[in-house]
Amino acid sequence: MIGFNALLTAENIEPKDVKLVRHHTTKYGKERTPFWLSHTALSDFECYQRIQSRPVFKGAKIIASFVATPLNETLFIGLYRLEGLGRVPEGLIDPVTGKDAGGKHYYELAPMLQLAEYKQKLLVVWGAAFRAWIQLARKQDKKVLEIRRSAGDPPFPGFMEFSSPLSALKKVPVAWQAALSSVGGIYLLTHPASGKQYVGTAYGASGFWGRWEDYANTGHGGNVGMRQAPRADHHVSILEVASSSSRAEDLFELEGRWKEKLHTRKFGLNKN
Repeated sequence: MIGFNALLTAENIEPKDVKLVRHHTTKYGKERTPFWLSHTALSDFECYQRIQSRPVFKGAKIIASFVATPLNETLFIGLYRLEGLGRVPEGLIDPVTGKDAGGKHYYELAPMLQLAEYKQKLLVVWGAAFRAWIQLARKQDKKVLEIRRSAGDPPFPGFMEFSSPLSALKKVPVAWQAALSSVGGIYLLTHPASGKQYVGTAYGASGFWGRWEDYANTGHGGNVGMRQAPRADHHVSILEVASSSSRAEDLFELEGRWKEKLHTRKFGLNKN
């Protein structure tokens, strides 16, 4: 497996001059994550990257910029040359936090042409220390995991292959959300500690996605059995996709069959 440093040295860039930067914050909303901005408003992403509370890029000549994807991968965005350091003027709004960044450190960062062909295509293995969002290239030769043919979101895995903790739904790519909103059917929720399961039905205009958002927001989706259980980050998956002609009563019948097959009335969280 090739290392990222090999790509740097092939462009006559010394790893000792490079800091690796992984932007990963998600606490300010789906449309204000570094990943989202890097794909929809690159200039805003670059503005966010220039604004720092501390002189975190000190000692580097170049930064190799990465973002955390909705699947927690590490995606390459580009190389930037450090050309100066100043202060953020009052009134400049940080594109991610939405707050006035006046007075913070402001790095002059110039995009570089080297490795531009890998932008939004190259994935590296960042390792277990995700909190260490700035690392030295000379000490951390990140292994290249994948080089995609084209930039963009990873392909949707398919309805029967999709699974996710409820807490991670907010990180799912928009195209995936659209796919999961387009169909309904029978889904399964699994308690992460006890393994107890709940079988449910999704129908209507918002399909699986709309129903799961309700669980993510409330923790129980209005279900009696889940109300009685301790709140947890249930894991969601799909048991059966309904046809577009299915009626609500057809889906309820399918739901009942799955409850019988999985014994979720006796051993799980279904109470009816």
